Amino acid sequence: MDMQYQIKAGSYYLYDLRDAPSAATGERRFRLKTETVALAFDRHTGQLHQHGSPTRILSWASMARRRLRAAGAPDVANDLVVVSGPLPVDELNKCLRIQGYCRRLLQRLGSLPHGKFQRPAESYAHYRQAA
Repeated sequence: MDMQYQIKAGSYYLYDLRDAPSAATGERRFRLKTETVALAFDRHTGQLHQHGSPTRILSWASMARRRLRAAGAPDVANDLVVVSGPLPVDELNKCLRIQGYCRRLLQRLGSLPHGKFQRPAESYAHYRQAA
């Protein structure tokens, strides 16, 4: 896929890299602007099904689970995972590029830094010294 997330002014912007940059500004038009991002994927395979704003993704996942259960596939419905929040941009982009990467993301979710306000390790040094 040729999609890529970037953070600008505290928001996530999704760009389609196949779009030509504007002749006037030199920038591409964004496809989505959101404060947090959600990913819907299969827990076991890591296959990404949907990504975007949390409200839309949660609605999609709820409907997908309902349809899967009605079709007699409750195990598949239970394997559908939605992760949302301020995720690191490089991790989001790896989920878009690498098939199955979402499973790795889920395993490391608790140890990932906050996506929007990452600081270099040096900026935390004075907190460690005070403790």
